[in-house]
Amino acid sequence: MNYNLTHLKQLESEAIFIMREVAAQFEKPVLLFSGGKDSIVMVKLAQKAFWPGKIPFPLLHIDTGHNFPETLDYRDNLVKEVGAKLIVRYVQDSIDQGRAVEEKGPNPSRNSLQTITLLDALEEFKFDAAFGGARRDEEKARAKERFFSHRDEFGQWDPKNQRPELWNLFNGRKHVGEHFRVFPLSNWTEMDVWQYIALENIPIPSIYFTHQREVVNRNGSLLAKCEHITLMKNEFYETRTVRFRTVGDMTCTGAVESSASTIEEIINEVASARQTERGTRADDKRSEAAMEDRKKQGYF
Repeated sequence: MNYNLTHLKQLESEAIFIMREVAAQFEKPVLLFSGGKDSIVMVKLAQKAFWPGKIPFPLLHIDTGHNFPETLDYRDNLVKEVGAKLIVRYVQDSIDQGRAVEEKGPNPSRNSLQTITLLDALEEFKFDAAFGGARRDEEKARAKERFFSHRDEFGQWDPKNQRPELWNLFNGRKHVGEHFRVFPLSNWTEMDVWQYIALENIPIPSIYFTHQREVVNRNGSLLAKCEHITLMKNEFYETRTVRFRTVGDMTCTGAVESSASTIEEIINEVASARQTERGTRADDKRSEAAMEDRKKQGYF
């Protein structure tokens, strides 16, 4: 018998260990679910971690109202398939209550507004640990995160004051009102995620595969046609053959031109890509520290 684990099985084992640590240390965890490939892998890992029982915590989706329809359809089907409890909270409700203010402009993003809705939801249900699918290779601010990332009573993150995690010992102690964000995929790369999806034959939303779509080229990002985008002077929609490497709001998630129609073709494309995974995200281009600024305020 061969006891050597492949790198994917080692990453899987680490992630499952972290999920079980959370179940042991915290009273009320929740899994933040966006419908993207990372959170889909997280659901698969949660199933394995607690098999043959059901996933012992709910999924929480913060619906901005600017989602890709394909993602919402996938979300609803997945929840039925795995028998998980889904909680949805809407950014529009936060706007209607005066808790958040809608951006103005040709493609107003609700990306940062999600933070308010997310923190309100965590407070509403008294969740003390929230699983996220963030990976350290995605973005430099995310590279600073620990597996167990402390948030203060206001949901804020202090990147200069993080706890050591020597020998995989995770300190989940906190005061009342504080919580943790937990990132079991921290050591995974985009390639690892795709290879794991191929290994486990995990279904994914159709927008990850090549398709024809009307897009507008805005500042180098190919934004999908939707009711939330207003064309500016000299802009026009054109049909291109594209797919998406990440899943976010339609107003800030750019497509890439691609002919990849299978997981294997996506893996080959990622292996030769010259642009980073989040290089198509308009929300990350707003400033050099856009992601870190959002995360300090309580973003995913």
